[in-house]
Amino acid sequence: MPAPDLRVEMDASSTILLVEDDDGDALLVEETLRDGDLTVRLNRARSLAEALGMLERTARTRTPCVLLDLHLPDARGLDVVQQVLATAPDAAVVVLTGLAEEGVGLSAVAAGAQDYLMKGSLDPMVLARSIRYAVQRRQIEQAAVALEASRMQARENARLERGLLPSPLLEGGSVKVYSRYEPSRASGLLSGDFFDVVEKADGTVHAVIGDVSGHGPDEAALGVCLRVAWRSFTLAGVTGTTVCRLMQRVLVAERTGTEIFATVTTVELPPGLTKAKVVRAGHPPLMLRQNAEVRMAETTVGPALGMLPDGAFDWHEDVLDLPPDGALALFTDGLFEGRISTDGRRLGEEGLLALASACADRGAEEFVSAVMSETRALSADHGGHGDDVALLYLEWSRQK
Repeated sequence: MPAPDLRVEMDASSTILLVEDDDGDALLVEETLRDGDLTVRLNRARSLAEALGMLERTARTRTPCVLLDLHLPDARGLDVVQQVLATAPDAAVVVLTGLAEEGVGLSAVAAGAQDYLMKGSLDPMVLARSIRYAVQRRQIEQAAVALEASRMQARENARLERGLLPSPLLEGGSVKVYSRYEPSRASGLLSGDFFDVVEKADGTVHAVIGDVSGHGPDEAALGVCLRVAWRSFTLAGVTGTTVCRLMQRVLVAERTGTEIFATVTTVELPPGLTKAKVVRAGHPPLMLRQNAEVRMAETTVGPALGMLPDGAFDWHEDVLDLPPDGALALFTDGLFEGRISTDGRRLGEEGLLALASACADRGAEEFVSAVMSETRALSADHGGHGDDVALLYLEWSRQK
């Protein structure tokens, strides 16, 4: 993360708000400020209500500093500081106290103010320096909070990514697995893209790829939940469309809103690798690679999980004939939905197929990397990948 710019730039366009009901004290502050080297505009409010109203109205232009008296007609004490900060959280607050109220000033700083000054000993240089330092301290505080929030989000994202993208559970070497995952940088949040691969004791290889609608920690957590549910069901011997029905029940029970759904594709590669069983629930088609050719393997597609109530629809399991040497590529829609022109045109499935076909003479790992990098490059000047992208590649070579 780049270091935040903490330079304090205050000029005649900067506005400081003085909250003071006493005309004599207000005049003292105005004259002291005028005699210093800080050239700013000074607005005045005579009550807390007036001050809060002014801060709300100037929220877009920001008020970098508030000079605040704690004895106002409509409010007194530290609650004044808290209400000002609640209304203008970006503003620095310098509390103005009487000569005998140094303890109050210290308490105000503990309550969130950046500094305090005693009215009876105001000095032009001291006032200007206090305002500058208060604004800078406020910026440093906010930068520290933002940095810690970013670190916490990164740690949470890392935990969720580990849950979304586990290590394949493979016993033999009949199927080789290559995968790539790239979170979208547009929103800064993970989505619920997930995939998994497991091999049963009889040599059958099962794979899944899915995409939970939306972005954020709830969607990512739901993706983790669905992936773990799929692995558990599969290892327990549940296959085909029954897995989709059970995953839908999990999704409906765990989702945070009825509008959330998930698209899923499951693939079963039995021993011998002559056929593949495919179930699609609202998910994009697969790409089937044979030698130096790639084609879309269109299969029956049912509704996404969570779109229809239980029992309203049953998914269909299709069978694909497999070549002796080949591969299946499963992917989420983020791979082809990026914009590739100024008129908003997207790559689309046909564009993805053309791109993949142009890379079909490459080895498996290079093919997967090329498809990911070239789709990213096409959309780089037009907003980039607007969604998370997952690509799962299953390659085999049957024994002669």
